[in-house]
Amino acid sequence: MEMVQTKVHHKKRQVVIFIILILLWEAGSESIQYSILEETESGTFVANLTKDLGLRMGELAARAAQVVFKGNRQYLRFDPETYDLLLNEKLDREELCGSTEPCVLPFQVLLENPLQFFQAVLLIRDINDHAPEFPAREMLLKISEITMPGKVFPLKMAQDLDAGSNSLQSYKISSNPHFHVLTRNRKDGRKSPELVLDKALDREEQPELRLILTALDGGSPPRSGTTKIQIVVLDINDNTPEFAQEFYEAQVPENSSLGSLVLTVSARDSDAGSFGEVSYALFQVDDVNQPFEINANTGEIRLRKTLDFEEFQSYQVDVEATDGGGLSGKCCLVIKVLDVNDNAPELTMSSLTSPIPENLPEIIVAVFSVSDADSGHNQQVTCSIDDNLPFLLRPSVENFYTLVTEGALDRESRAEYNITITVTDMGTPRLKTEHNITVLVSDVNDNAPAFTQTSYTLSVRENNSPALHIGSVRATDRDAGANAQVTYSLLPPLDPHVPLASLVSINPDNGHLFALRSLDYEALRAFEFRVGAADRGSPALSSQALVRVLVADDNDNAPFVLYPLQNASAPCTELVPRAAEAGYLVTKVVAVDGDSGQNAWLSYQLLKATEPGLFGVWAHNGEVRTARLLGERDAAKHRLMVLVKDNGEPPLSASVTLHVLLVDGFSQPYLPAPEAEAADAAPAAALTVYLVVALASVSSLFLFSVLVFVAVRLCRRGGAASVGRCSVPEGPFPGHLLDVSGTGTLSQSYQYEVCLTGGSGTSEFKFLKPIHPNFPPQGTGREMEENPTVRSSFLFS
Repeated sequence: MEMVQTKVHHKKRQVVIFIILILLWEAGSESIQYSILEETESGTFVANLTKDLGLRMGELAARAAQVVFKGNRQYLRFDPETYDLLLNEKLDREELCGSTEPCVLPFQVLLENPLQFFQAVLLIRDINDHAPEFPAREMLLKISEITMPGKVFPLKMAQDLDAGSNSLQSYKISSNPHFHVLTRNRKDGRKSPELVLDKALDREEQPELRLILTALDGGSPPRSGTTKIQIVVLDINDNTPEFAQEFYEAQVPENSSLGSLVLTVSARDSDAGSFGEVSYALFQVDDVNQPFEINANTGEIRLRKTLDFEEFQSYQVDVEATDGGGLSGKCCLVIKVLDVNDNAPELTMSSLTSPIPENLPEIIVAVFSVSDADSGHNQQVTCSIDDNLPFLLRPSVENFYTLVTEGALDRESRAEYNITITVTDMGTPRLKTEHNITVLVSDVNDNAPAFTQTSYTLSVRENNSPALHIGSVRATDRDAGANAQVTYSLLPPLDPHVPLASLVSINPDNGHLFALRSLDYEALRAFEFRVGAADRGSPALSSQALVRVLVADDNDNAPFVLYPLQNASAPCTELVPRAAEAGYLVTKVVAVDGDSGQNAWLSYQLLKATEPGLFGVWAHNGEVRTARLLGERDAAKHRLMVLVKDNGEPPLSASVTLHVLLVDGFSQPYLPAPEAEAADAAPAAALTVYLVVALASVSSLFLFSVLVFVAVRLCRRGGAASVGRCSVPEGPFPGHLLDVSGTGTLSQSYQYEVCLTGGSGTSEFKFLKPIHPNFPPQGTGREMEENPTVRSSFLFS
């Protein structure tokens, strides 16, 4: 740490010493002078400062002596052992001082502790290390033969880099009878040579002289430099060159290639020799703008820069012809630049309107001007646009055109037009300029929304969940922006009895339709309503579409048994004679289903029987028939359970219980049900038997008559017979007849019960008594006829 502080303190002290040295650079103390020859080798001894400064031995080292030159150059250094002053580097006087003499380098010697400085100078002595040099190896002088003796001709000086006596001192010239050379001292100290004519020249005797000029310095040994002097004796020139024409005129196309010949001028000189040799030059040439050059020997004027008619239409050039004696003549040359069609037309757009409304018949879209930098026929232009565009170009004032619409535009047909305006000049070849503009057509609400379909048919299953998405309507508007934004709404229904507000709703933004509540196919199978679509233009335009919603049936109603009625006060018993053959029709189970389609297709099957295998049920019409011949051993009373099932998914079903009594003919008295036997009194048994036999006989006869009558009627209407019965006739039945379909369903809501009952003292015969059941409404008769099923007939009158 102490070492770092010592170094910092030492550096600060050096800076202070240097500042003091700068301030006292020109101080008035007496300087010590040392000298040394230039080009002396580095390390050469210069002086013993200890002795010269009167110091003690080792004092220079003890007081940290330093040598400081101006510019911080170190030309001298101390010997590290003896502290003698040595030359630090080889010095070149010409490099350090140039022509300044003497060449002195001042420096200071600084001593510290205490601070003391000494002024000193280093004198660099010149050595003769440079010979005089002329700027050119040869000089040319042209002297007329009429020049009088004593005429002085200044010559170019030689240059010597040395100084003092080593510098250039004198000139001499080679021996000749006509000239001698003088050395003149100039005010700046330099010496210049002058050639003096001693004897008149004669061109005819000696047309040319060659001399050698020598420059000598004062060194030992001296150095010298030489140059050649060529003296040409000129003839007397008494004739000037004359041009064949004082005025020349030429025409040059502006697209002429560089170096092409424009014109050739010619001049003659009557003198002989060099006085008769003519050279050509352009007089007062402007190198920047002058596009021409002339051949000095032939007088051919050629193009050296490209011409531009639009910049300069003509040039006036003076041509000078000079002979060898310096006499000259002049002529004037006018060069006209011929225009060529090298400039394409220019289009300047003044105004442009975009977008433009679609419903206006004529609108100014753009105003522009055209120009062509060429002239004459090349300057005439025509304007055009594509033929398939609904726009017209109309000329306005001079060089101005307007672009207008040909009629009202339709944005829905085309919303953007890219128009290319072509401007063509009449030159050869024709040049053209194309300017592209884009014109946008703004929208006007002139299109009503259009539905994708004039009517929509949607289907939804009954028992749907509320807010169910049942379908969508969509309308598009060919307009744009707010004029194309469509909102949807429900219009009043065609049928005022349809509660539309509680059935469906519509999303006004996207046309999605939703069911507001659960629908019931049996109550409402279809309904219609109108949907409106309106845009947001001003005024708003709208359209409408018809939507028909069909409610699809779901299997939500189980079969309902019409016959035999299960909620009667007493069960119905079917009578079967023991003499009945196999296939004897015992009874027919009649059932209906509130659903439709396959959900209402009913099938029948026997679930339980007192004696299996004795009776069977037809699956399609519910007819219960005997499966075999009856025997004496068969029980008199039988109980059957029949299952009625629809064809829905999942299927629903109902069951019915049948009571069958086997009798020996219809004369056998009806046996009461087991639960009623205990209540029957023994005294009434005989009376009951007689009554039953009488009623059975009458009813059998009556039933047989009815069956014959119905069979005849059915055969006539159907035209086809089947085993044991006729087919079911098509079409409506007479009002007094009842149609029972093959599935056991009836076309009217009636049930008929045929049964025999026995009591304690009286017997009642019930036959063909209509019973009105309580089941859900089934729709109109027309709708039921539209869903036919496989039919069989079970008729009563």
